[in-house]
Amino acid sequence: MNPFEDMRIFCQVMDSGSFTAAADQLGLSKQFVSRRLMQLEERLGVRLLNRSTRRLDVTPLGQSYYESALRLLGEVEQVEQGIAGETAEPRGTIRLSAPLSFAVAHLGCLLPLFLQRYREVTVEVDLSDRPVDLLGEGYDLALRIGVLEDSTLIARRLASIERVYCASPAYLAERGTPLKPEDLHSHDCLPYGHGRSVQWRFNEGPGKPVLVNVTGRMRVNNGELLRDAAVQGMGITYLPTFIVGAALKDGRLVPVLDDLRPEPLTLSAVYPQHRQASRPVQALVEFLRERLNQSHVNL
Repeated sequence: MNPFEDMRIFCQVMDSGSFTAAADQLGLSKQFVSRRLMQLEERLGVRLLNRSTRRLDVTPLGQSYYESALRLLGEVEQVEQGIAGETAEPRGTIRLSAPLSFAVAHLGCLLPLFLQRYREVTVEVDLSDRPVDLLGEGYDLALRIGVLEDSTLIARRLASIERVYCASPAYLAERGTPLKPEDLHSHDCLPYGHGRSVQWRFNEGPGKPVLVNVTGRMRVNNGELLRDAAVQGMGITYLPTFIVGAALKDGRLVPVLDDLRPEPLTLSAVYPQHRQASRPVQALVEFLRERLNQSHVNL
């Protein structure tokens, strides 16, 4: 096995967090992966990983080797893709993770168009609202909405997503229309997610955010269910326009406190550093940026 293969094995172990997970991703045995890394350390004359029964900890030299290996492997991949002609035609499989509601609203029509444009690309999509571990679970790309946590992942902005506070006309006729954020204390709200306390954010001016604790009889981690409950007069909800846009357009829902609406969320594409040179991944990212920023797309 050549040094580049040892680099690939080491980087996969770092990305996956264990010999077992790396072996599964590479289609090798755990014993083989462990033995190759021991031989790599012997050849280099340094310890790259500190091993224990519970975890692997990278040494400072191991971290330095990892970062250099990622760059070298990326350059090798670019060279190989250029020789194979893939700079003109991306080829390969993309494992994509995306939020459920957003994917249902937009990816169902966009992905077929992408695959029609790039005939040699295959896409495997996993829909989940949880923040998946791209490295540990072997994803090439993930779409995420909102503020991103600091990480070694590369992030590309795709689009802005507006959110709106809204309720049905029947609910507002019965309970009144809130005129300021504090009025929500006397209303039934339909917050997204779980937990004892949910806060909604309002902007009363530059640098003047207002946070209001809201409660209600129904709390769900799915936007479509909350939208439908709001349409049926169960309360006020706060959701992205790609979920409630049609109901707002036909009058089943109406906006409230709209002049205090917070700034839009950011939709980002995130991917591991070693996928930066991947032609299929970059092609999909650019395709989504192009399509989602067209004026007719309701985000």
